[in-house]
Parts: sequence; C-alpha cells; structure tokens
Amino acid sequence: MAVIQYIPNKAIDKTKWDNCIEQSSNGLIYAYSWYLDTMSKHWDALVLGDYETVMPLTWNKKYGIYYLYQPWFCASLGIFSKKKINTATVESFLKAVPDKFRYWDIYLNQYNLFSIDEFPLTKRMNYVLSLSQTYETIAALYRTNLKRNIKKAEATGLQIKQNTPLKSILELAKETMQRIAPINDEEINLFSKLYKKAKQQQEAETLGIYLKDELVASAVFFYSHKRWYYILVGNHPNGKTIGASHYLIDRFIHAHAGEDAVLDFEGSDIRNLAFFYSSYGATEEIYPAIRMNKLPKLLKWLKD
Repeated sequence: MAVIQYIPNKAIDKTKWDNCIEQSSNGLIYAYSWYLDTMSKHWDALVLGDYETVMPLTWNKKYGIYYLYQPWFCASLGIFSKKKINTATVESFLKAVPDKFRYWDIYLNQYNLFSIDEFPLTKRMNYVLSLSQTYETIAALYRTNLKRNIKKAEATGLQIKQNTPLKSILELAKETMQRIAPINDEEINLFSKLYKKAKQQQEAETLGIYLKDELVASAVFFYSHKRWYYILVGNHPNGKTIGASHYLIDRFIHAHAGEDAVLDFEGSDIRNLAFFYSSYGATEEIYPAIRMNKLPKLLKWLKD
C-alpha cells in the first residue's frame, strides 16, 4: 500500500506535482508550483504514491514555532487528486501532517469537505456562476436592482477596456482596500510577480471601466481548470453611484458567456458581498477551513 510521504520543498518533483494538479478533478490555480513558489513564504508537500494525490503545506516560522497558514491570494488549497477524494483520503492526509507544525489556520478546497472528528472543519462560503449559457439566459436571472445599476452605468456612458494596465489596477486596488483590509507593498509586489507568470501562460486577463479618462472600476482575472478567478479588484469611489463595478462583471460575463467554465467570485462570508455576487445568479460553493492549536499551554494565548 502506498504511503503518504512528507517531502521538503527542495525535493519536490515540480513537473510531477504540476501534472497532478493539472489532471486533478478538483485542481485549482492556487496549487500549481509556480503559484505557491510566488505567494507562499515556504511550502513543503504531502505526496501519495507517484504524485497521484498531493497536499501543499504552506508554512512559516515564528518564535521558533512552525505553523501552517493561508498565503495571500490563495482562496483555498488542501488535497488534490487524480482519483476520487473521500473521507479516508482527507483524514489520512491531515494525520500525515508532521507534528512540528503546532498551529494550523488553513483553507481546504470544496472536495475536502468531510466530517472528521479529530479535525473539526469550519464551513466557508464561496460563490460561482456558470458561464455555459448564452449571455441573454444568464442576464435574465440577474436581480432587478442589478439590472437597474447596469442600465445606469450604460446611460452614464461608461467605457469598457480590455488589457487595462496592471499598474493602474494595483493603484486602485490599494486605494480600495485601505477602506476594508489594507494591502501593503509586499503583497502588491508579490501579486505583480504572480500576474507576470500567469500572463506568460495566457492564464490572466484584465478589464477596466472608464468614465471619460478616469478608471473607476477594474479587475484582474486568472484562469485554469475551466474556472475564471475574480482575483483582484480595484474600485474608485466615483464609480460607486453609477454602477461601475456591477457593469464590469456584467461585461466580463458578456465576453465569456457560452464557455464551458465558471466565474469564481472567491467568497464571501461577508453578507453584503455575498448578496452582490448572488445578484448575478451565482450559487453557493462551500469549502472547509481548519484551525488547530497544538501550541504549549503557555503559548496558546498568542493565537486563541
């Protein structure tokens, strides 16, 4: 019987790793080696057999303590496999995580959601929209308020432009996030590197909405496994009252309607965002999070 191996980063066969992610029925762009190399401070691997099933262990070290964490711009990771994943698979991999990792705060993917007594999983919410129908069919299911905002945007004379410069989107994203969860220069630099790699593989696209010459709504989308990821968003306050962000997503849907793909909104547990995404007819996609604290009693208060 094949044994799950813990493999340090330097010993990972990246070609076999990426082949597993590529062929996994639950593969996600976040799990490719180039993505993890860019966004994770450190990452090692759990590997079953000849890279038939894998799990990245994204980790860091603080005060001499090793811990698992979720890297920036990685909505979910967990276990990926060329075969069907079941409860036993998830339990076996979680039990194979080395004891040196004393604290876990990570998000697994939707196909890892099983009830395991030893590892209590918390449900998190994502929203996805199938793009397989015609634009007219998809748009007919928009909520009334969303349709109203799109008409307002059209009446204002907003212009849609593809291949919006990444620098402009990042500047707007930084301004946007200051009001929610600030994004720092390190995150911006890492994302710039990530985008460059995705663009080289033709797995990235940018979109911008302009009011005259002013960028009022923008987004970066990544693509893999028949999934478009709404990965980074930048919205200007001037676009809020004229439906610019609503119009941007609508125009993206219009451009990709009929594709055998889904639009992944990457969230959200935040009520207002969940309502916004569901306004397009997006449906819930539940994935698990796991938080475990095996720190010594004197240190548990640092994380609890």
